[in-house]
Amino acid sequence: MATLDDLFWEASVDELKQGFRFDSEGGRYICLACGETFLEGVIYPGPADSLLTAGRAIQEHVADAHNGMFHYLLGLGKQVTGISEVQGRLLAMFWDGLSDKEIVKKQGLGSTSTIRNHRFRLREKEKQARIFLAVMALLQDNKDMEEMKFVHVHKGATMVDDRYVATQAEEEQILSRYFKNGLDGPLSMFPSKEKRKLMILRNIVRQHLEAGLRYSEGEISDILASIYHDFATIRRYLVEYGFINRTRDGSAYWLSET
Repeated sequence: MATLDDLFWEASVDELKQGFRFDSEGGRYICLACGETFLEGVIYPGPADSLLTAGRAIQEHVADAHNGMFHYLLGLGKQVTGISEVQGRLLAMFWDGLSDKEIVKKQGLGSTSTIRNHRFRLREKEKQARIFLAVMALLQDNKDMEEMKFVHVHKGATMVDDRYVATQAEEEQILSRYFKNGLDGPLSMFPSKEKRKLMILRNIVRQHLEAGLRYSEGEISDILASIYHDFATIRRYLVEYGFINRTRDGSAYWLSET
């Protein structure tokens, strides 16, 4: 079962721009930000008592629930986007249609020539990104890429470091040691090594939790208890590593969107 992070990182540029992917096998549109789904053929209520097709409904959802993909993507932060805080603020103001003079007045960023230099560097960064994508695509077409098939870092990761560096083959090997009755079965033990913890937590999310749903404390505890006797530890690490969020009082839990 593909996780929301898998769908997000494997999405095309066009899918990221629109904020959703169409699953032709399931006949559904999936929001890449939160995982909410809209079924093809179902009519959904819209604004002002209007009725919407599934395709139109998910467009409205992305705009209303996530303030559109431009702001959602910018909000993922530098460790995901590679966009600095200053660049992010400038891009948001470009999006809002502010002139260079208005930006200087609003932010106090030197002069209009400073803003033009920022625009130029951002355009150069875009060109470099296009070339890099083309080079990587050609490499994948030409070589066996098993050694470069890395596990996706989940968007809610609180800190990305060497613990997250793992190939898919490495993860499969480790998981088979700890889930002896299959990946959807019970966990034999919870390891002390951080890298292995992350692999196990990622698999638990992939196999047992669904994006877009909110779980009560009892529901999340029952799910985790069926996997491992010390469910409280698993729950704590899922929150600590940013796989799931919870309300301040711990009454509700849900998969992280960012």
